[in-house]
Amino acid sequence: MQAQSIAHDVDIDTLEKLNGGYMKSVETSDVRWFEDKLAEDFLNSNPDGSLVDRAGFLGQIARPATISNFEARDVRIRIMGDIAIIHGRTTYTRADGRAAAGRYTDVWARRQGRWLCVAAHVMRG
Repeated sequence: MQAQSIAHDVDIDTLEKLNGGYMKSVETSDVRWFEDKLAEDFLNSNPDGSLVDRAGFLGQIARPATISNFEARDVRIRIMGDIAIIHGRTTYTRADGRAAAGRYTDVWARRQGRWLCVAAHVMRG
């Protein structure tokens, strides 16, 4: 039982770091980070309701971000075997200087021993 608890704690720590890297990489348009962390079959639901695959998402990330001070808050990580779901709230500053917020859900899968993001859903207010 204790070994399972330690493994769970390690996974939570890893997923917290991946979540932080995800947030930072959105704000800095870091395509290389995403190339390493997204599964080949990754899909993203955009705030406008469109669904994009991995290539489409990487194209979106490559464009300079129009937001700053992007932060994740109220993050909840749930692990169900080799699947993890991360829910969070975002706060950020728009290009015009106005404060804004949103929510996201990211789904991670453990594949060949490493966590890869397989799906994301983004909502902005």
